[in-house]
Amino acid sequence: MCGFIGIFGPDGMDVAEEIYEGLLAVQHRGQDAAGITTFTDRFNVKKGFGLVVEVFNEANMQRLRGNLGVGHVRYPTVGGNSNEDAQPFHHTFPLGTAMVHNGNVTNFVELHNTRFRTTGTRLNSSCDLEVILYVFQQALAERFHDKGGQVDVDDVFFAVQRVYDEVKGAYSVCATIADLGMVAFRDPYGIKPICFGEKTDEHGKWFACASESVVLDVNGYERTLDIGPGEAVFVGQDRQIVQRKVDPKPHRPCIFEWVYFARPDSFLDDVSVYRTRQRFGYALGDQWKKAGMPMPDVVVPIPDSSRDAAMAMSETLGVTYREGLVKNRYIGRTFIMPNQSARSSSIRRKLNTIEIEFKGKDVLLVDDSIVRGNTSKHIVDMVREAGAKKVYFGVTSPPLVAPCPYGIDMASKKEFIADGRTTDEVAKMLGVDALLYLDKEAMNQAARRGNPKIERFCNACFDGKYPTPDVSLESLKAIEKERSEQRDNVPNHC
Repeated sequence: MCGFIGIFGPDGMDVAEEIYEGLLAVQHRGQDAAGITTFTDRFNVKKGFGLVVEVFNEANMQRLRGNLGVGHVRYPTVGGNSNEDAQPFHHTFPLGTAMVHNGNVTNFVELHNTRFRTTGTRLNSSCDLEVILYVFQQALAERFHDKGGQVDVDDVFFAVQRVYDEVKGAYSVCATIADLGMVAFRDPYGIKPICFGEKTDEHGKWFACASESVVLDVNGYERTLDIGPGEAVFVGQDRQIVQRKVDPKPHRPCIFEWVYFARPDSFLDDVSVYRTRQRFGYALGDQWKKAGMPMPDVVVPIPDSSRDAAMAMSETLGVTYREGLVKNRYIGRTFIMPNQSARSSSIRRKLNTIEIEFKGKDVLLVDDSIVRGNTSKHIVDMVREAGAKKVYFGVTSPPLVAPCPYGIDMASKKEFIADGRTTDEVAKMLGVDALLYLDKEAMNQAARRGNPKIERFCNACFDGKYPTPDVSLESLKAIEKERSEQRDNVPNHC
């Protein structure tokens, strides 16, 4: 999971400031590294470790000139100790191309060992975006050579098709091509989100694409389309939008985007994240009552992504809603911390209790998901220390039981507290008096109500059914082994 933005502005304008603002809006999607690359008559690059406000300053923003640019915030699925893995990446041949992505290449190791090593090609990083960029550029080079040094929109789509043919997994991509324009495309199953927007001012027409619509909102763009599965959108020097379905497969967007990742003020595939989380809460409230679960005195969300669902659940149950946990907003999201030691040490610094909301009460804590259970167990202990009589736990998604090969740091079945355990067993491990997960179909129905055109979501982390045919038991074991060996000390693809 990463966040990105690409902007193609009017001639003579600089896009770096808007890219910076966009990256701040998706800082929640990655806190490991950040970068911006713009183009004038050369590439202007600034990237490094840390948050957006730590990487960029007035001096380096001043040199990020140009009306074409891309920016990125990085979340590593493992490693992240090498500055070379920070995005954006760029190549200068045959056309200067800068690229960013969100997702994961599932055949990265295979491509690295066969295509690159056997041809003498050397990668400068261990980030899988470099593979996508290399395949894209090689295809452009073929057309560039065949057509005597000229390429057009059809050649760009040819290069996108080559990526689809050779690069497997889940990814959304934006690339700016010097003297040509900007292209954005999405994996054939549309697992990773990407949207596109436009605006017009006194300087002319502006175009932008991003991993979440909030990036467009903060910069004043109107969201005009969500790029579909296997679809590419190109904007050339004539400022005309060319949209083409290059290699579409059945649409399977990742449901975990609505569960946890995305900001509530975003729309993904025309589905409001805020409204969807509300519907999760209503559904879990109905399920709680039907299951005859004990009624609490108060409903308390575990901030921030479960807040909207907790409000809806309290409304359904007719129980008071209270903010009993205070979040230190200067601590990052623990789920996307780069390693387990960082996750564990940040939990107590991240949250503190308001004792008067817990003392002597039966408390229902609401969270969006439980992955490893470390955070949940610490919070339950804190709530009991604050004086709660009973602690119940409601989860607005089903139990996580299967690894994700698509760019989420859930690579090993051993990491899931729910794998191989009953709900009662998980409740005992967390130290709660009652635990209820949202039913999988209820979760999907709640999300689908926002856009009935989406027939199915990717639920792989909940049921082990992967939408892309390249994922096998062998590939999952390879990814698990790779990440287990390298999680804490060796950089790997992001």
